[in-house]
Amino acid sequence: MRPRTRHQPTPDPQQGTEEALHTVPPGLWLMMLEARAPWEALALAAVSPWLSKMPSGDGHAVLVFPGLGASDLSTVALRRFLRQHNYEPYGWEQGLNLGPRDGVLEGCRERIEAICREHGGPVSLIGWSLGGIYAREMAKEMPDRVRSVITLGTPFTGHPKATNAWRFYKLVSGQHPHDEELLAQVRKPPPVPTTSIYSKTDGVVAWQCSINPVRHAHTENIEVHASHLGMGMNPMALYAIADRLRQDPGHWRRFDVQGARRWFFKVAHQPETVTQWY
Repeated sequence: MRPRTRHQPTPDPQQGTEEALHTVPPGLWLMMLEARAPWEALALAAVSPWLSKMPSGDGHAVLVFPGLGASDLSTVALRRFLRQHNYEPYGWEQGLNLGPRDGVLEGCRERIEAICREHGGPVSLIGWSLGGIYAREMAKEMPDRVRSVITLGTPFTGHPKATNAWRFYKLVSGQHPHDEELLAQVRKPPPVPTTSIYSKTDGVVAWQCSINPVRHAHTENIEVHASHLGMGMNPMALYAIADRLRQDPGHWRRFDVQGARRWFFKVAHQPETVTQWY
């Protein structure tokens, strides 16, 4: 069963939930479009002079989690961008991200504690794909240590098999992706300002799996045109990240798409039928 393509004012809750749970992973064409990731890196280099004119940040620390099967090497461009905009970026320093194996989550907690002690304040968390799950869960466990959360193409809701990476995840992590109790926990948003940056041309994760519920005033969804593998180097995604990091958590507002931004960004809210999960 495929997701609805048009609005239905009075959907049946049970039918809507079942339909959303059976969101299918991206098709072959979108998977093939992942090959454009290197071009996104080249585009970042081309527009760096424009991005450098963005207002500088306040110097707070930012911890970046890599995606499934990736290491801190994959987030070098993102962390360089953050440093250029007056933030203090950190890698997670746990090698390849092969899922929450023994010691991984404890290592994340210790990393956050250490960075907070060093900087004397809370840290922002950015997670790419599976790394976004870590970011969200750490924010739930340690809300007093986390300033904000930003995820990139992270499948935190929807059916666990609505990605083209679930078999790889099961293989490398040794965990079954369909744990209902765990999924219910993952779907809950953190109690801090939380941004999901997603793409409808993502060839790995079905974009419907990256949508925060609208009824939470501290969550938002920003759509960019990007590949999954190139999202951490995509100029528009990085622009949105810098804009969100500048937000004062005490006076946080959702991303504004008025003016010229409307040509590059869209914002989305949780479909009515899917809010039954929360």
